[in-house]
Amino acid sequence: MAKGRRRNRVRRIGEGPGQRMTDYAIYDVFTGTALAGNPLAVVFDADELRDARMQMIAREFNLSETVFVLKPEHPAHTARLRIFTPERELPFAGHPTVGAAIALADRRLGGAAPANGMDMVKMLEEVIGAVRCAVRIRPGEAGFAEFDLPRLSRRLDIDIEPADIGAALGLDPHEIGFENHRVSLWSAGVAFVLVPVHDQAAAAKAECNAAEWDRVAPMGDGKLAYPYVYCRGGMHHKACFHARMFAPGDGIPEDPATGSAAAALSGAIHQFDGLLEGNHALVIEQGVEMGRPSLIHLHISCTGPDVSHVRIGGEAVRIAEGRLLI
Repeated sequence: MAKGRRRNRVRRIGEGPGQRMTDYAIYDVFTGTALAGNPLAVVFDADELRDARMQMIAREFNLSETVFVLKPEHPAHTARLRIFTPERELPFAGHPTVGAAIALADRRLGGAAPANGMDMVKMLEEVIGAVRCAVRIRPGEAGFAEFDLPRLSRRLDIDIEPADIGAALGLDPHEIGFENHRVSLWSAGVAFVLVPVHDQAAAAKAECNAAEWDRVAPMGDGKLAYPYVYCRGGMHHKACFHARMFAPGDGIPEDPATGSAAAALSGAIHQFDGLLEGNHALVIEQGVEMGRPSLIHLHISCTGPDVSHVRIGGEAVRIAEGRLLI
């Protein structure tokens, strides 16, 4: 090579000015089967991304939620999470917590579980606070994660007209409510209008009219509360409850699995079913009408007349991975 001649270098895509490469993975959450459950985008090493950029990326993925993994603020914790719908950031959400915990475990293990499996505990920092999450990885099985609710469900004292709520969901008055369960507003970090319906036929009939919902729905925790329709039973033999959730204002016509809504439901189950002292293991089925069946594990522990502890868990499977060029 002649003296002074520059060596040509092949530039990789994404190395141009203003661009960097960021790894991501797609997981189906609250299911052990690929192409079921609730899909989640997990973006790793997102510390250099600004808020507006995260929102744009979440809108690009166009999934119900995208979670961004950052370095933790507390050195003893595993990671800090930022959770975005296509329209806004959430302080807390169930399927991003479960999916991110399993994704971080898979990443640590290089995608291959040890022969004897591995159990680990992760502390994840979310806007709502620190979330303790236990992860179980076994060879040949979907990962399983279960987290402690950072905030117990509480009922918000707001007047709700069941007939208006039903009309916005295309339901007749006689289809609303079962046993002691009534329409009510609950929050464990994200508020939902919990809408009990008579049976699965009524649940299948539900369809959210976005304009009508905006007109009649209450505010909870400073945001418009979305409907979570539920009834007893389910298509799956393990299901104790069958549910659907609609969030058209967040760009989510229907959600296949909603851990934050299951968290809110824990309070309603305790109040309306009069749970006794002890541990209550429940399974909530969601996403059936969408062709993406999901199973959410809900554990409610009661000490005396009060709820003392709630855990939410489920499986997740990795279905894709790649690199963002941003």
